[in-house]
Formats: sequence, C-alpha cells, structure tokens
Amino acid sequence: MSEAQEPLVARLFAKLADGQFHSGEGLAAELAVSRSAVWKAARALRELGATVHAVRNRGYRLPLAAEPLDGGKIRGLLDEAARERVRRLDTVWTVGSTNTLLLERANPPVGTSEALLAEVQTAGRGRRGRTWVAPPGGSICLSLSWMFREVPRDLGALGLVVGVCALRALSRLGVGGVRLKWPNDLLVDDRKLGGILIELRAESGGPACVVIGIGLNVALGAPLLEKIATLGLAPIDLAGAGLKEVSRIGVAAGLISAFVRGLLEFEHDGLKPFVREWMEADALRGRPVTVTSDEASVKGVARGIDLDGALLVETPKGLLRFISGDVSVRA
Repeated sequence: MSEAQEPLVARLFAKLADGQFHSGEGLAAELAVSRSAVWKAARALRELGATVHAVRNRGYRLPLAAEPLDGGKIRGLLDEAARERVRRLDTVWTVGSTNTLLLERANPPVGTSEALLAEVQTAGRGRRGRTWVAPPGGSICLSLSWMFREVPRDLGALGLVVGVCALRALSRLGVGGVRLKWPNDLLVDDRKLGGILIELRAESGGPACVVIGIGLNVALGAPLLEKIATLGLAPIDLAGAGLKEVSRIGVAAGLISAFVRGLLEFEHDGLKPFVREWMEADALRGRPVTVTSDEASVKGVARGIDLDGALLVETPKGLLRFISGDVSVRA
C-alpha cells in the first residue's frame, strides 16, 4: 500500500513513531490535512489503545518510540533459510485477524510459507476465542503459514514446538527468563508475554497447511499493562523483561527465522528434538494446577509432558494425561 493510500491514522502514527513532540500545525502540513483532521486521527489512535500525549504549544507525541513495521526491512534481517522459504511477507495497518487472512489465501507451495504482520487487529484472538489486546506500536501480531507435504504424526504438539522456537528467538535477542506454559503461553515471572494460536487446513491423506499465530507484548506502557491485568493473567512486555533496545523489526525477523528453522526440523524429526528444551522452560512442572476442559475440571500437580506433548498431571486417581484444556496454577 502506498503512503497516499494509507489511512490518516496510520500516517500520523508513522510521524509520531520517533517518540518526539510534533506540532499540530507541522503535522497538518506534512500530512496535507487540516489541524482538525490531525486531532481526530490522534483520537482514533487513542481508541486503538495507543497512548498519545497532546500538550499545548508542544504538539503530539507517543511516549514510547515505536518503529513502524516494514516488510522490506524485516525480510532483510531474515536468515538465509527463511529468505528462501518465505515467499511472501506483508505488513498491513489493520486487519481483522492475521491468522484468518492467511487461512483465506490459497495454500503456498509445499515447504514454503507466507508471513503477515499487522499494526492493528480488530478481531485478534487467542485460544477459545479470547481477545488479544495489541495497540499500534506496542506489540507484534504475526502469522506464518506453512505447507507440509502430508499431515505430520506429531501435529498436535506443534504449539509446543512453536513455543520452543519463540524461546530460541528471544534468547538470541538477549531476553532471558522466558518460560513456557502448556499448551501455548510465553511467561516471564508468571506474567504473560505472549500467546500462540495454531490453525490447520488439511486434506485427507494429503498436504496440510498450518497457520501459526503469535501475539507478543513488546512495549505497552504502564497504563495499558494495568488495564490488561484486569482482564485476567497479569501481562509483561519485552521492555519489562529486560530488552533494553526494543526493535519490533528485529524481533519479527528473529521469530520468523526461528519458526522456519523449527518447522523444517519438526517436519523431519517430529517433536523429539524440542522436548528437552520445552521441559527446561516448563512453567508448570511441580506446581498445583487445575486443568479445565469441556468435560470437567481436574486438580492435581503438573508433572511435565510426555513424548507426544500431552500434559501429565498427578491426581488422587493417578497420573492423568491431557492433550487439550486450559491450565491455571492454584495458590
């Protein structure tokens, strides 16, 4: 999309992304609109969850600098394997759901992928349809499709594989202390850093297209972190996790590269190469938990995962195995 075709709110976001004050008069001239239109666009940014400061005689600014997503720059940072396999990489201002849009496209050729990132998701979701809050500039909303030649035997454990891949990418960026909560959450100090959603489109006995979605908090700011905390699990972002220089372009490229490498490894060797790393990062092992599924809630002590990726829980009735469900830690 050309700059002229982008909505005004997106163009204003790009102007404010440096974190510095910009006068309303200067912004209106640069964007070729009225000062009233600038004010309305700033209000629209706030409605999307961004914090926008407006100070008389100084203008507007975003308190946290936020590098706009750029597909060309992200592709330039991919490792060689990812550049060869990612046939298309798009960034958009707004979309209902990056996962949904990729699922609506034709399947990529076997062994290749497409990647999509959005500044704003109007219908972003996690498992069981939960809403994912992601303001412009503060998060990464990334989906990556991948075409398997046939449905892998360990496909049900792909979410665990993707979690390990995300862990590897964040470790390379210098983010330590990230833990994995079965089946699909990334945590730091028991606070949610990100979540993974896997969706599948497959033909019986034939190729399978998976879409991997990841939402990652990058730099949300204290007010939004407090707001999200009221919705459930306390959040944390990469800035709060100790990443001093947060580049969303660098984080996105690191994730995509790690996902492609991991998918190639998974297609060849299944879950096995990822089990040890997952167990070392297990946020639940040895803790009292409640596992809730459509059938019932079960209480017990988490005992890790088995070689198929199922959660093991020790209960008064013995060791139970779960292949799906929501898990909460009991006090």
